[in-house]
Amino acid sequence: MYNNQTVAIVDDDESVRMAISSLVRSLGWQALTFATAREFLHSGSASGVACVISDIQMPGMSGLDMQRALIQAGILVPVIFITAFCTEAMRKQALECGAWSFLCKPVDGAAISECLEQLVRESARDP
Repeated sequence: MYNNQTVAIVDDDESVRMAISSLVRSLGWQALTFATAREFLHSGSASGVACVISDIQMPGMSGLDMQRALIQAGILVPVIFITAFCTEAMRKQALECGAWSFLCKPVDGAAISECLEQLVRESARDP
């Protein structure tokens, strides 16, 4: 079983944040929610989560910029990006930045569940 079962959810849309939080908790994970990328980065929670589920397009700092800041800080946490701007160019950019996964809004709960299950499977393979 995965030792750290906390997921950070970063999205400026409160209804999306709450829906994903409810889904994540129903899957047995703990959820921390943040309205902005900067709020998440300044929370001190980044190094203590198993995964981040983040919108890409947010005011102030994009999800991609947040991921770059995490990498620069040496925090290599898997990031699942969700976006309403679901283009191939955006997908390519997110994956090139090291995204764990890229999902389109409206997000299918089964897709998030599969991403988290894959995270658990892959962590079980690591010594």
